[in-house]
This record gives sequence, structure tokens and C-alpha cells, in this order.
Amino acid sequence: MFRPAIALVALASGIGPVMAWEPTRPIEIVVPFSPGGASDQMARTIQGIIQKNSFTKAPIVVVNKPAAAGAEAMMDIKSSAGDPQKLLTTSTGVFLTPMTTKLDLAWTDYTPVAMLAEDAFALWVNAGAPYQSAQDFVEAAKASGAPLKVGGTGSKREDQLIALGVNKAAGINTIYIPHTGGGQASTQLAGQHLDATTNNPAEEVANWRGGATRPLCVFSAEALPYTEKVTEDESWHDIPTCASQGLDVQYQMLRGIFLPGGVTPEQQAYYVDLFTKVSETDEWKEYLERSALLPEFRAGEDFVTYLQGEEEKHRAMLSDAGFLVQ
Repeated sequence: MFRPAIALVALASGIGPVMAWEPTRPIEIVVPFSPGGASDQMARTIQGIIQKNSFTKAPIVVVNKPAAAGAEAMMDIKSSAGDPQKLLTTSTGVFLTPMTTKLDLAWTDYTPVAMLAEDAFALWVNAGAPYQSAQDFVEAAKASGAPLKVGGTGSKREDQLIALGVNKAAGINTIYIPHTGGGQASTQLAGQHLDATTNNPAEEVANWRGGATRPLCVFSAEALPYTEKVTEDESWHDIPTCASQGLDVQYQMLRGIFLPGGVTPEQQAYYVDLFTKVSETDEWKEYLERSALLPEFRAGEDFVTYLQGEEEKHRAMLSDAGFLVQ
């Protein structure tokens, strides 16, 4: 029986227990990636919002555990069952890591708290590259004597799945180059050591603003909603969708919060309330726009249903790519 899901159903229906529990020691937010990356930025933004608004009396501590492509953090939270003062900030790695390794992990080992946003991804190229559209990139890849090099974060993760999706949809054969983080991939693209990246916006925005890289298209169903200029001429909203340029590849990534398994419904309810408050602040909304994250708050049964659907979607993607560990 999946007890966290049952507890969330109670919360969603309004019949959950009274939130009498409060933390009695520092709350540790465990980040499964290195400092400076998009997940780390989100955790530290949350830390700042909670402390600034005094949403809890407990101190908030951010701890990075990036080893084994985030599995270190996931194992840490699994082994902390029953500890209500540890949180995991995670992405779709909560599905990908268990499915691509032989580690005894599953998202059902944890207690879902809330989905805070979805992350878009884009096809980025060096600012001096001749490509002006996704189709230009595809045609160049077809004409190239050697496969073009596409970089991203890690292997068998979101960035590589997108790159493989581009290959399949466009009928091209690029080489994927894994990096320890999106910042490193962006640096390599800016230095013309890569032909493209599939980074998310937060990982490329500094080099885009600085004139070193630029987006060709975004892998979303619709253009991003943010209209304030990021560069002198362009906003996030000005980036066309890849589908509108004939490259029908779409992908958005979960950004969410989990507790360890074995916590009480009262403890779970405390954090659902806490992150609801965070999501309603102006600071959080400004962070979403700055990072071009899509606002998407889910808790209760709505979040559990989403997780179940995403798990099956990623299982199919990994199987198609030959990455699924049996």
C-alpha cells in the first residue's frame, strides 16, 4: 500500500488532520546536484523566501549531494525514513535514476509534498553560429561530414532524452556529450566546443544575455509566457516553439519537493502548507520569471496522479532509447 498517496488524498479532499506538528530542529533541503545549478538555485531561493517571510521558526539548510548523478541524495532521503526535517528537491531524476540504475530506489519510497513548477528546455547554439532556426540546424546536421556535438547535463537524463528525440524527429545523427552541469555545457557552447545544447533557460540565460549563446526554439507546446526583455531585443516569449519550426519535440521537467517515507500526515500537511505559502509570494513569482519556469503548483492526489503519469511516460522514453535497466 502506498501510504503517502493515501495521506495526500486526505489532504486534497479537505479532511486531513489538523496541522499541529512543527519542526524542532533545522530543516535540511537536500539537492541532488552541484552548487550553482538550476536545482540548487531553486533550493536557495526557497530558503531565502521562507526565512525572509518567517514561514517557519526552524533554520533552513541547503545540502548538495550530487554524487552518482543524484542517486546519493535519493539514497540519503530513502535512508532517512521517518525524519520530517529532511526534504528532497528533485526533478524527473526521481524517475530516471531508478530506471537507469540497479539501485533499489523508487519515487514511492518518498512522501510527495508539492510540485512547484515545470522547467522548459531549449535548443541553444553559439551566438556566431549560422543557424537562424531549428530547421537550419537540422539541415546543417544532415549536410555535415561528421555528427554535430550536442551537450547537456549528465547521461541518460532529460537533456540526452531531448537530444535523442531531436535525432529521431528530424532524422539526424548528432553526438551527445554529457557534462556535470548545465553551466559547464553552456561554457563549452560559448567557447565553440559544442554545436548546441539542450539546456534549460536558467542554465543558459547568463551567456544569452552576455551575447555568447542564443536559443533557436523551446521544447514546449506553447511559447513561454514572460514578455520582459532578457536581451536588448528578445524576451523568453519571443523564442518560437520547436514544433512551430517543424521540429516536433516537446519536453517539460518536474520541479518538486518530497519528504522521506514514513512521516505522519500532520508532518506532510505542514510542508504542503509551507510550500503553498512559498508559491504565493511575489519573490517566488519573480524567480519563476527570471528562470523561465512555468508556474505549476500541485499537491494532494493531483500531484500523485501527475507522478504516476510521468513515471510511465519516462519508462517508455527510456525503453525507446535503450536506457531502461531491467
